[in-house]
Amino acid sequence: MQRDYVPWYLQSDNVPMERGVIAITQKEATRYDVLRRALDGTISLMDAAGYMGVSYRQSKRLKKKAEEGLGALAHGNRRREPANRLSDEMRTGILELSASKYSCFNDTHFTEKLAEEGIDVSRETVRRIRRYAGIAPKRRRKPKKHHRRRPRKTSEGLMMLWDGSPHRWFGPDENPCCLMAAMDDATGKILGLLFCEHECSWAYLELLRQVVKGWGVPCSVYQDKHSALKRNDDWWSLEEELAGEREPTQVGMALADLGIEPIFANSPQAKGRIEKLFETLQDRLAPQLDLEGIKEIGEANEYLESVFVPEFNKRFSAQAAGEHKWRRLHSSVDLERICSFRYKAKVGGDNAVRFCGMVFDIEPGPGGRSYAGVQADLRQMLDGSWRIYHQDELIAEAPSTEVGEPFRAKRRRRDAKAAYDCHWVYLASRQRSAVDTDSPARTPCTRIVRHPGKPVGATRIA
Repeated sequence: MQRDYVPWYLQSDNVPMERGVIAITQKEATRYDVLRRALDGTISLMDAAGYMGVSYRQSKRLKKKAEEGLGALAHGNRRREPANRLSDEMRTGILELSASKYSCFNDTHFTEKLAEEGIDVSRETVRRIRRYAGIAPKRRRKPKKHHRRRPRKTSEGLMMLWDGSPHRWFGPDENPCCLMAAMDDATGKILGLLFCEHECSWAYLELLRQVVKGWGVPCSVYQDKHSALKRNDDWWSLEEELAGEREPTQVGMALADLGIEPIFANSPQAKGRIEKLFETLQDRLAPQLDLEGIKEIGEANEYLESVFVPEFNKRFSAQAAGEHKWRRLHSSVDLERICSFRYKAKVGGDNAVRFCGMVFDIEPGPGGRSYAGVQADLRQMLDGSWRIYHQDELIAEAPSTEVGEPFRAKRRRRDAKAAYDCHWVYLASRQRSAVDTDSPARTPCTRIVRHPGKPVGATRIA
């Protein structure tokens, strides 16, 4: 007479106790349940093989193991030490390097440095060792909000993204500074990196000059609404009202001269690729600068150009969907003049240009020509030097002065009402007052003297 079926978990003699406690998976428990039914004669071995998803030959091997108990179905390598397990000495060495030399490096960056030290381990191994030792991740992962992804441009040079990131790049004990970055949208290549004191017009113009000189002219640039890039005031001059458009910023005029279309982002997520680049740079560049012992802006800029940017592009850049050659500037185009600060000026009767308390003397032109009364194009180059142009012809130069962030203002005299038009004002030219000792002052130079006429005040509007 066939005995009643007793489930395997109610039978106490199935697991051999001399082997200790063995972890059993649900798949193995199901197989044992099916094999017990075959041993009791409830089902045939052929049916048991079908239930288990194995061949009939394999079911016969499993049946012999099931006669010894549930523990015999466990895999033979279970609870054995893997052959490729790291030794305790290796783990200790990794933790010592993590706590001393590479304490500020994230898991991926630390894994790369271990390879340079001759320790070839995977990133996941490093992560497990660090977490088991109680070392928290460098950056906590937060759940991200849903944003629609913008596809990359199809070829290199169609769109450039740029921005600035203030951060303590040289360590927590050093003063913060700003890292300016420009990247290609299609490939993710870094087109330019520049350390400066703060995000300003000079930084954007210098970064633009580096990109155009080193790579070429992009078709468009994706940017935020920083005051150096977009006028955020509501002032319209009479000329702007008649023209139907406002004069752009100093950076905007340089982009217009190069034929680059500015595209303004309405949120940080819209330009997420450049934001992600800064997140990566704060993770990798800051520890790398500390490892190299770099604490100065000038030395850091040399390191970026010669070492960091080429290595970064080699590792992280992607392949564009289509091929494209950058548009190069013609040799006749003066890039230095385009990437400069521009001001409107009028030559006086004494052949001198007076601008914000400075006087620029203009030498006689060809054949002793006088420039009195003409409208001149006054430019301050990025190195601080001055140039005066008339009808695209250079007529005067002056030595360098301090480069200051210009702003738009309505000029007025003390005894006159404010004019309707506004001009770019050179802030760095004003004298340091006794009250405001931190205000910028003009650097002394030859051939530039103070205007002895009436003082001119300015009301800032942007």
